[in-house]
Amino acid sequence: MARAFNARARHREFYPGDLVLRKVLHIAPDSRCKFAYKYDGPFVVREVFSGGAIILSDMDGTENALSVNADALKKYYP
Repeated sequence: MARAFNARARHREFYPGDLVLRKVLHIAPDSRCKFAYKYDGPFVVREVFSGGAIILSDMDGTENALSVNADALKKYYP
């Protein structure tokens, strides 16, 4: 089973300067349920760590203090 799963799994690599979208992990009580946004962004990757942690910044250059796991990101293609 593991071999079948690993054959279809994609390895994602992020590099500094890449544009990404961040998954919304919390659901606000006043959200529109299934019509709420699933992703925030775009953000710019500032630094990538070996464990999958990534530091993001806004498009205007404001750096976020918290790191984000790579599982909660996907690449953004404008």
